Amino acid sequence: MREGRRLPRPYRSRAANALVVALAVLAVATAAGLIALWPRGDAIPAPPGVGSLRTESARVTVVNAEGCRSAVAGDPAATPGVQGCRRVTVRLTSGPDEGDAAGFDIGGPVDIDVGDRVRVAATGVPADATVGGVTADRYAFSDFERRSTLLWLTIAFAVIVIATSRWRGARALAGLAVSLGVVLLFVVPAILEGASPLGVATVGALAIMLVTIPLAHGTGPKAVAAALGTACALLLTVVLARLATSLAHITGFSSEEATFLSATTTDLSIQGLLLAGIVIGALGVLDDLTVSQASVVMALRRADPSAGGRHLFREALSVGHDHIAATVNTLVLAYVGASLPVLLVFSVAGTSTSDAVNSEVVASEIVATLVGSIGLIAAVPITTGIAALLATRVETERLGDAAHGHTH
Repeated sequence: MREGRRLPRPYRSRAANALVVALAVLAVATAAGLIALWPRGDAIPAPPGVGSLRTESARVTVVNAEGCRSAVAGDPAATPGVQGCRRVTVRLTSGPDEGDAAGFDIGGPVDIDVGDRVRVAATGVPADATVGGVTADRYAFSDFERRSTLLWLTIAFAVIVIATSRWRGARALAGLAVSLGVVLLFVVPAILEGASPLGVATVGALAIMLVTIPLAHGTGPKAVAAALGTACALLLTVVLARLATSLAHITGFSSEEATFLSATTTDLSIQGLLLAGIVIGALGVLDDLTVSQASVVMALRRADPSAGGRHLFREALSVGHDHIAATVNTLVLAYVGASLPVLLVFSVAGTSTSDAVNSEVVASEIVATLVGSIGLIAAVPITTGIAALLATRVETERLGDAAHGHTH
C-alpha cells in the first residue's frame, strides 16, 4: 500500500519515534486550540448604519460618451470635478426589477463598453423622485461582474495542476481547499468574535500545516521532518513578529481597513491583526521550503544509504542556501509589489527615502518582510537537522519516493 494511505507502523529508532510523538503532541495541542477558539456565532456587532451592500447583475446596453445627464445646465459634456463622464444604460438580469432598463452616470478612468456585465446597487430613491428637475437614478454602478472569469480561471488552474502532478496534484488542491476553509471558517470568524488575532492565526496556521503537508506528501519521515521544521520556524516567526512590532512601535493603523475596523469596534486588536497577517503570510512560503529540504535529505539518503547524518546535513544545507536566496527574494518582491502604490505616492509627494521608510505604512511591510525572512532562514537548518536525524534512523525503504517537494 502506498505511503499516506494507512497509519505508519512505529520506527525501530527511539529518536525517530520521539519525533513522531512530538508531532502528535503538537497535533493534539493544535486541536485543543481549535476547540477553545472555535467561533460560537457571537460575532462583534456592526455599528448602526453599517451593513452589507446588496447588488444586482446587469448588462450594459448603451454608453453615451457625450456627457452625463447630471451635467451642468447648458453644457451636457461638462460635469464639475468629473473627467470623461458618460451616461450608461443597463438591463437588469437579477433582482426585483429583472428585465427593466436603468441608467446611471459614470466618470473617471472606468473602461465600460456595451455588452459588459456589471453589478449595480439600488439607490433607494422612489421611482418618480427628481433632483434639480431631473429624475433620480434608481441604481448606481457598483462594480464589474468578475465571478464567471474567476471561476473559469480556477477551473483552468485545477486542470493544469492535476494534469501535471496527477494524484499528488489533486491532493495538493484538496490541501488548498482546507487552507482556505480554515481561514474563512475559523480564523476570520474567531477574530471577529474578539479572540486574540495572533493566537487564532497561530493555531490556524498550525492546523493548516498539519493537514496540508500529510495530505500532499503522506505521513512518512519527509512529512514528519517538514511539519516539525515548519512548526519550529512558525513559532519563531510569531515571537520575532511580536518583538519587532513592539520595538518599532507598529500600531497597525496604517491602512484604511484598519481604521474602519477600529471605528467599528473596540474589541479588536489592530496590532494583533497585523501580526496575524505576518504569521499566515509566512506559512505559505515556509511549508514549501521545509518540504523541499526534507525531500533533499531523503533523496540523498536513498542515493547513498551509508551516508551519515553530518554528511546529509552538510550536503542538503548547501542546497538550502540556494533555496533561501530565491525564496527570500520572492517574499521581498511580494511585499514590495503590495506596497508599490504607496511608494509611488511618496515619490510623487517628494518624500525622502528615510522619511518614507520611517512611515508606518512602509515600516510595517519591512518588518513583515524581515521577520518572515528570518523565519525562512531558520527553517532550513532546523528542518535539515530533523530530516537528517530521521533519515539515518529509519529503514531506507520507508524514506518515500524521489518526488520533489514543490507540489503544493
